[in-house]
Amino acid sequence: MHTQPLAPADFDFIDATLLKYGEDHSVLNMAELDGYFTALVSSPAKVDVAEWFPAIWGGQNPEWDNMDEAQAFLELCVRHMNTLAAQLATDSQAFKARFDETDHRDQAVTLAEEWCFGYVRGVTIGNWPQLPAEQAEQLEKITGCAEQDNFELPADLDVNAHQQQVSEIEPAARALHDYWLSQR
Repeated sequence: MHTQPLAPADFDFIDATLLKYGEDHSVLNMAELDGYFTALVSSPAKVDVAEWFPAIWGGQNPEWDNMDEAQAFLELCVRHMNTLAAQLATDSQAFKARFDETDHRDQAVTLAEEWCFGYVRGVTIGNWPQLPAEQAEQLEKITGCAEQDNFELPADLDVNAHQQQVSEIEPAARALHDYWLSQR
C-alpha cells in the first residue's frame, strides 16, 4: 500500500483532470474528492475501485485522451486514499480535510461545503447502513454543511457561526472513521 502523501503538483494534476473531464454530475475539485475519499476509507466495508472510480465521473468513466493520463490519475487517487486511510487509522488527530479558503468582507473564511458534498457522495457509494444516534449526529454535522450552497456567500454571512460549524466537521469525520473501524 503506497501511502506517500501527494505533492502540490499531484493535487494540481488531479484538479486539472477533474476540470477537463468533469460534467454536472462529477466530482468537481480536489476538496470534493478529498471528502469523497475520506468517506470511502471510513466506510463499514471496502468499496471496490470498479464502484468508486466511475462515481467520480457521475457513474460513467470519461473518454480519456490517452490511457497514460487515466492511469496517472487513478494512481494518484489510490495514493491519496491510502494516505487518508493510513492517517485516519494511525494518527487521526493529524487528519486535515482539504477545505477551500476564501476571503469574505476582509475576513478569511474556510469553506467546507464542497468537501462535505464529496463526503456525502462517498457515504452513498459506500452504502452506509443506518447509524446509531451518536454517530448519526456526527454525520449530520457533515451533511448539514453539504446542504449549503457556497457558490456565493451571502453578504450577511455570520462568519463566526459559519466557522464554528466548519470546525466540527473534521472531528465528526474522525469519529465516524473510528466508529466504522471498530465495527470491521
